[in-house]
Amino acid sequence: MKAVKNKPKEKPFSMAFLCGGFGLKRDAYYKYQNRYVHKRRVEDQVVTLVKESRKVLAREGTRKLMKSLKNDFETYQLKVGRDRLFKILREHNMLIKRKRYSCRTTNSYHRFHKYSNTIKDTETRRPNQVWASDITYIRTVKGFCYLALITDMYSRKIVGYDLSDSLELKGCVNALKKAFYHNKITNGLTHHSDRGIQYCSNVYTNELKRKNIATSMTEENHCYENALAERVNGILKDEFYLDQTFASVAQAKKATKNAIKLYNTKRLHLSLNFKTPNYVHLNAA
Repeated sequence: MKAVKNKPKEKPFSMAFLCGGFGLKRDAYYKYQNRYVHKRRVEDQVVTLVKESRKVLAREGTRKLMKSLKNDFETYQLKVGRDRLFKILREHNMLIKRKRYSCRTTNSYHRFHKYSNTIKDTETRRPNQVWASDITYIRTVKGFCYLALITDMYSRKIVGYDLSDSLELKGCVNALKKAFYHNKITNGLTHHSDRGIQYCSNVYTNELKRKNIATSMTEENHCYENALAERVNGILKDEFYLDQTFASVAQAKKATKNAIKLYNTKRLHLSLNFKTPNYVHLNAA
């Protein structure tokens, strides 16, 4: 039986040897490595900042993040453009996916008078010029409840709302009264809505007449003729988790109150030059 000699410990290939095999210089490898490490460090910092921001606005989109995190990026000397931010969030599965909803809350087949659309070609120039109203549904384990919203078309601020467990008139009227309470100056105001029975009812239209507020309604494609109200419904569900199923109406009311407060005071709007609805509503010239 032959004895096998122990081989001396083999040395690993040197970096110079490996780089030479690929036709590269050693310093090129180290430059690439430094760039890679720096890139990962930047990405980790960006992800951390985004997670921190989304503790308040959980579904804040990428374009809004670019604006709201601008000062943080400058503080940490992070050179992050819009495309790079999109790429980082995509790679970390942090892009916001929009949902589509389908629940009909409008009944336009009724005996009440239907008004024409008087704001079709109107350009809003100030707060309390046009209010857009709509109803959307909120799910609970026992069924639906319904959120009546009134939004100022100029500032995008939700000026009145009410959440109730039925589609009856009371919720819409309560939302309207809250809007009146928080907005005393309503001269020259127009109220715009779909042709739902709640908005066409004598009780609701009499409230508007009592305040000398003009009435405007959608005529054909109500989704397009009341686009702002529809958009606000979607934002509250997409970005503020009102699309979930709540354990009770009380829990839904608490979540709705918090969502609308954040929407009015924290959410930046592209159409408002990245300002909040509250700021624009209070500081309009």
